[in-house]
Amino acid sequence: MKKTSKIILGGAVVVVGLAIAYRAVNQAPDKSLPANEQLTEILDKGGCVFCHSANPDLPFYADLPVAKSLIKAHVDEGYKAFDIEPMMKAIKNGEAVNEVDLAKVEKCVADGTMPLVSYYLAHWGSSLTSAKTDIVLDWVKQHRAQFYPNTLAADEFKNEPVRPIPDSVAVNADKVALGKELYHDTRLSGDGTISCASCHAIETAGVDNHKFSDGIGGQQGGINAPTSYNAVFNFVQFWDGRALTLAEQAAGPPLNPVEMGSKSFDEIAGRLAADADFAKRFTAVYPEGLNEKTITDAIAEYEKTLLTPNCPFDLYLKGDKNAMTAEQIEGYELFKEYKCATCHAGVNMGGLSYELMGQRADYFKDREVNAKSGLTDSDNGRWAQTKVERDRYRFKTPSLRNIALTWPYYHDGSVPTLEKATEMMAEYQVGRKMPEAEIKKVKSFLDALTGQYQGKTLTNTNNK
Repeated sequence: MKKTSKIILGGAVVVVGLAIAYRAVNQAPDKSLPANEQLTEILDKGGCVFCHSANPDLPFYADLPVAKSLIKAHVDEGYKAFDIEPMMKAIKNGEAVNEVDLAKVEKCVADGTMPLVSYYLAHWGSSLTSAKTDIVLDWVKQHRAQFYPNTLAADEFKNEPVRPIPDSVAVNADKVALGKELYHDTRLSGDGTISCASCHAIETAGVDNHKFSDGIGGQQGGINAPTSYNAVFNFVQFWDGRALTLAEQAAGPPLNPVEMGSKSFDEIAGRLAADADFAKRFTAVYPEGLNEKTITDAIAEYEKTLLTPNCPFDLYLKGDKNAMTAEQIEGYELFKEYKCATCHAGVNMGGLSYELMGQRADYFKDREVNAKSGLTDSDNGRWAQTKVERDRYRFKTPSLRNIALTWPYYHDGSVPTLEKATEMMAEYQVGRKMPEAEIKKVKSFLDALTGQYQGKTLTNTNNK
């Protein structure tokens, strides 16, 4: 009995000793530190930079036989999912952190999914205590309030990862009028048959509902046309982000030999200048005359007016509890549970980051097997612009605004229904099988994202 008692006592001493050691190495940052420094300390001690950066400064034991394969797997998966370096740089410089990065950090910390158990069992100081969790979540809340003030939302929704669309943005009305004409003007194309509105019609929710759009001479593009509605809220334009502004985007299709097929903007300007009335009205607004810069600036100014505020979800966020059905409200909670709101964040519910298509499963391999569709140049995504291997298969996330009207889905236009697109996103991006009942609820929520254009609920005449 004495021996047993000694063993029990010894075990208790070990447990107490471990608990004391754990507390000693896992203290929350000093509260006297500035909030940014507290957060940085947590992220540093949590080892976040080890697994979520391109060239981490790993500890010496990362090359030991037992640890090497495990650590490499953590680094590969972590960096594939999230690059933390832009966030750390923004914090250091006192600048705004991307809303998607905020949402990702907030979600994994709130859920307790990061750091991985296998990581903090070896690195006790990396574990997130309740005190650390509170610091991180409060920091996210304060950062949102500072850099992304949600002035349109009711108080209870001011810290949501999604914000309502404003009724308008500042524009020059004279430029808008010219831009509207140009947006619908087929003289921008080489043979006078194609306009911006051919693929992004106002009456069809800013898309054409084709897998790939028809261009000049019956040619087809190789990527699905995204909607022009609310495009002003995207951080870049095009799926691969090759245009930084709406004006840069407007300059692309007119000179694309497959899309609109003009040889140059000098050629386009010449055709427009031949219209004396239009040229006179244009130079009254742009004294420098017709050229690439002024033509695309006018189109961009018009596109800034293509806003669809006050969808049922926006009204709900603003405080109207009857704006959405109970099923749609449940769908929104599932939308957040499945991490959809981490990438589809902000005003446009997307368009703020490049994300890997197939985070948890090989989308392109499965597409090739199931649809007999091999890889194309358009599947390279952001890599086409950067040639950085990590950017291969990464695309600017699409907006979910008016998503019920903008089928087919994905960059390759391969998915015809919103239900199927939702099911596949859960599988390929989150690694979860979404039950049919939950798909129905999420789809119902997505239906609540159809907003109003010029005071009327947006419709799509292709629905007829």
